[in-house]
Amino acid sequence: MPGSTDNRLPRHVAIVMDGNGRWARKRLRPRSFGHHAGQKAVRSAIEFCLRRGIRALTLFAFSSENWQRPPDEVSALMELFLKALDREVEELHGHGVRIRFVGELSAFAPALASRMHAAMDRTAANTALDVNIAVNYGGRWDIAQAARRIAQAVQSGAMAADAIDEHSLAPYLCLAGQPGVDLFIRTGGEQRVSNFLLWQIAYAEIHFTATLWPDFDTQAFEAALADYAGRERRFGKTSAQIAAGA
Repeated sequence: MPGSTDNRLPRHVAIVMDGNGRWARKRLRPRSFGHHAGQKAVRSAIEFCLRRGIRALTLFAFSSENWQRPPDEVSALMELFLKALDREVEELHGHGVRIRFVGELSAFAPALASRMHAAMDRTAANTALDVNIAVNYGGRWDIAQAARRIAQAVQSGAMAADAIDEHSLAPYLCLAGQPGVDLFIRTGGEQRVSNFLLWQIAYAEIHFTATLWPDFDTQAFEAALADYAGRERRFGKTSAQIAAGA
């Protein structure tokens, strides 16, 4: 389904947070230093969305392909996740943020998976902002797991196979019940979606920026919103229809 019809402010922003390693390398520091700096940018982005009234923010923290990175970097990322959960959850809860981890969580160590589930349970009733953190996530995986679950519904007799369409499949996807992504941002200069939210970004406006993620501050976020506000979102209609309110 299309996202917001309001050209001024997106309801749902998704971000591929790229550039931590290059940011650290420019400073002759290890990649872990960049990941720590990137965590500060995450906090800034959440605070920005709360101030601006954006309803949902989805962050690509760890893709299913990221397991192929050097083991020491993966280990450092896992440790960073643990510390962030221990430190940040209560403050986010106090601001009314609902935290959701989306992806194949069973692949993580029990201690980390337990903290993820505890954070989701703690913030489940909050309504100020949905923060979705994609971990061990891939867009193709999301569609495949939705297809598997709807196939099980057909097999059990809960649904007829000929009733399957995009509307009946959508509730089985990871971000079911949230607005479609209106604005997709990728930092770091790359211009690809990298298997992120393939279903959910069908109607998204895409904003690529060379800014490395640790440097993505309020000014950079405002620039992305200004770019978004200047787009004409037609959803298959003509400009004349949009102007006429059709």
